[in-house]
Amino acid sequence: MQVASKVMPQAPSGEGARAEFYSRLDRENLTALWEVLHALVPPLPTPGCVPALWKYADIRPFIMESGSLITAAEAVRRVLILENPGLRGQSCITRSLYCGLQLILPGEVAPSHRHTQSALRFIVEGSGAYTAVDGERTTMRPGDFIITPSWTWHDHGNPGNEPVVWMDGLDIQILQLFGAQFMETFAEDEQPVTRNEGASYSSYGNNLVPIGPLPTSKTSPIFNYPYERSRETLAALARNEPVDTCHGWKMQFINPLTGGFAMPTIGAFIQLLPAAFQSSPYRSTDGTIYSVAEGEGVVKIGKEKFRFSPRDTFVVPSWQPVQFESTGETVLFSYSDRPAQVALGLLREQRG
Repeated sequence: MQVASKVMPQAPSGEGARAEFYSRLDRENLTALWEVLHALVPPLPTPGCVPALWKYADIRPFIMESGSLITAAEAVRRVLILENPGLRGQSCITRSLYCGLQLILPGEVAPSHRHTQSALRFIVEGSGAYTAVDGERTTMRPGDFIITPSWTWHDHGNPGNEPVVWMDGLDIQILQLFGAQFMETFAEDEQPVTRNEGASYSSYGNNLVPIGPLPTSKTSPIFNYPYERSRETLAALARNEPVDTCHGWKMQFINPLTGGFAMPTIGAFIQLLPAAFQSSPYRSTDGTIYSVAEGEGVVKIGKEKFRFSPRDTFVVPSWQPVQFESTGETVLFSYSDRPAQVALGLLREQRG
């Protein structure tokens, strides 16, 4: 008796076999590394963000209009986010950092809260408002660099008579990466003031520290670095030191207890460019956000050129070469994720 042989279905071959294999992988939540390797491990940084500049004269009307549409109390923080054109919808200016412009009007209070994200403020326009951090208030003035450390109570108020606008810089995307975001609202709009204004700077800002236990936070115990002192220091540096061909005269804000970065995840810097200065190309892996404190000129970022004026904001993505051409004497404030990259041994930079 002859038994009929069972006919087996023919296995897919070539591209069909791969497609069928990938389909089965997908059902098990698997992916073949060789299909995505070049995207995961590229030969050069692919930051996603692109060079961009926001002209303050163009966006200021929107900032002021927001003040007539929603109160600081309703909004909690009345901020217009500067979204990188290459990262729209992600509320970030680089892959790791957030940037926004916050408005507080006379008589308003932005209610107190705290969060695990670290924040910096760079005052862009107006005087007389304050920020309070863990019981101490500091008055805001243009050009001041102010820190809100992670998980510290903070609120803002404006008892003055003019609108105040400042740049907010936060490490929101870094916290998202680690899944470490927490926030808590204070019971009252304003936290109690328990220390005199200027107490932090008096204790730690004059090359002296109190005898006894010192703060152990990784963030600087100084939370307001006044522009007046920063500007004086830049002027003294320019009188005494040769100009750097890439940076002019550039300084890093530090934690006086360690000599390191003022914040553990965000580095902040201030630099002076002399009149008619043309810098050599420079690039680094820390994408950097700039605010123009003084002066005018042109910045070339990669192949893009932007003309900047006071209060403008621009961003230099990771590993994009940057060059400056200043018209008159120029001061730039900037911040980046350099401390995190240095701590992880990732920072790379190139001159020329």
